[in-house]
Amino acid sequence: MNDKPHYDAHYTTTAKALHWLMALLLIGLLAVGFIMTEMPLSPKKLEVYSWHKWAGVTAFVLLLVRVSWRITHQPPPLPWNMGKLQQVGAHLGHIALYALMIALPISGWLMSSAKGFQTVWFGVLPIPDLLGKDKALGELLEEVHESLSWLLIAVLVVHVVAALKHHYIDKDDILTRMLPNRQRAQEPTEQ
Repeated sequence: MNDKPHYDAHYTTTAKALHWLMALLLIGLLAVGFIMTEMPLSPKKLEVYSWHKWAGVTAFVLLLVRVSWRITHQPPPLPWNMGKLQQVGAHLGHIALYALMIALPISGWLMSSAKGFQTVWFGVLPIPDLLGKDKALGELLEEVHESLSWLLIAVLVVHVVAALKHHYIDKDDILTRMLPNRQRAQEPTEQ
């Protein structure tokens, strides 16, 4: 017999779509970011850098949509049996993810500006430079951008491991309530 109280805690379809779209975009950005830095200088490398910058701007815009959605739509409560320390850890983990999703594109934008390479979103919309050209600052910002990328990877690994721990060890619905095809009796209204 299951002694856990029943509750239907799930995210809206929009929240799930934004979560998984952002997850795919971040994984792609991280992979391309590490690959492109190892490419020899060529027109292809410059093209890949442009794609990376376009995707970074897109991720930032998507993040603004996601934050707006999160502010206006209360996430489901954490499981009833989750300890206080785990709750604090979950909240701090989400804060870290959002902070890094903000800091990474801004550091990339600042780096591009300092290195004298303006970002033109999808080759159409010029994004204004935030800094004047400064080679030394550009190199420093490149280090910051790379360090933030590694930090994001670490936080993402903890995020995934925690979700799997909840699913396989705690046997709660932390993971399943964010899965795209979760079956449930009633779909929440998205107002």
